Amino acid sequence: MNIGNNIKILRKRKGKSQEEMSLELGLNRSTYSGYENNIAQPNLENILKISQYFGLTIEDLISKDFSSFKELDWRLITEQSEARLKGHSLRVLATVVDINRDEVVEVIPEKASAGYAAGFSDPEFFIDFPTLSLPFLSSNKKYRAFPIQGDSMPPVSQGSIVVGEFIQDWTRLKSEIPYILVTKSEGIVFKKVRCNEGTSSLVLISTNLAYAPYELPMSEVLEVWKFVCYVSRTLPDFQPDENGVLTAIQHLQSDVKRLIQQQRDPLN
Repeated sequence: MNIGNNIKILRKRKGKSQEEMSLELGLNRSTYSGYENNIAQPNLENILKISQYFGLTIEDLISKDFSSFKELDWRLITEQSEARLKGHSLRVLATVVDINRDEVVEVIPEKASAGYAAGFSDPEFFIDFPTLSLPFLSSNKKYRAFPIQGDSMPPVSQGSIVVGEFIQDWTRLKSEIPYILVTKSEGIVFKKVRCNEGTSSLVLISTNLAYAPYELPMSEVLEVWKFVCYVSRTLPDFQPDENGVLTAIQHLQSDVKRLIQQQRDPLN
């Protein structure tokens, strides 16, 4: 394997020191240095971490000889990486149309959500699914509705249906915005997303603070849908704002004072 020399070349192209690289990868400095100097070989977990950091496939990292690369080679491998990031390597999006040949919003039933990652490219997967019609959705965009499990994203509760807009170009993802992600290992995930600059991963954040944020490699992602709205059979509990309550009390006190004053001096 050329992995040690390849890592060194990639680091230098990024203009990073070994100290910076080891910190950003979460590795011990001596461990990282050992990789570059071919004293030790990274395990599979660290190979995956390094390949994701540089936006490369594991195959490219361990099988190619970057010392022989010319600028054209670098440009080609960069374009391939960007294509993966934008979702160009995804399977074709299957969709359902009505009798007027207009696309409909497929509602993924809860029982079918577990198999969605395997069947989403097959049009027959959606044939018997219910559909949804909302007048404010654009006819120029593709939407789909997904069931939500768990309590990690309040006010969206267990059993709610979340409607998402299909996103083809993943470079358009915006931080702190909710997305529905279809992933290889976790299935359908609904989270706020933070774009991890300089790496090929996303940080997924729950609105329920009891759930810690975690990192998801872009290589795990199959589809991305931007949150549009949700449908729920329950009304979220309303917690009044403390400042709003204080203001309301102050207004009430002012009204009481005014009434008392009017009673004391009815001629005014």
